[in-house]
Amino acid sequence: MPVFVLTRERGPNWDHSRGLREQDAWDEHAAFMDALAQEGFIHLGGPLGDDRVMHVIVAGSEQEIHDRLAADPWEPMGLLRNVSIERWHILLGTPPGN
Repeated sequence: MPVFVLTRERGPNWDHSRGLREQDAWDEHAAFMDALAQEGFIHLGGPLGDDRVMHVIVAGSEQEIHDRLAADPWEPMGLLRNVSIERWHILLGTPPGN
């Protein structure tokens, strides 16, 4: 199964006066993301610098990633948006799912 790197960034409705866990619907977002990790869709993920997030995802296609993350409560709220999805051809180490 292909491995992808997804980069997301804070959206236009991100409240910069509040921390990550203080944003609206944090509990719902966290539960959604935890479920994706528990099922093995997301293998690694977390903040990258101050304004971005990176996830290592095993999926059949880019479209599957778009479709699955569209259900993240933070997407329609404008708190996060997908910046890039890139196929990762791992040459060192063990790819996720192997």
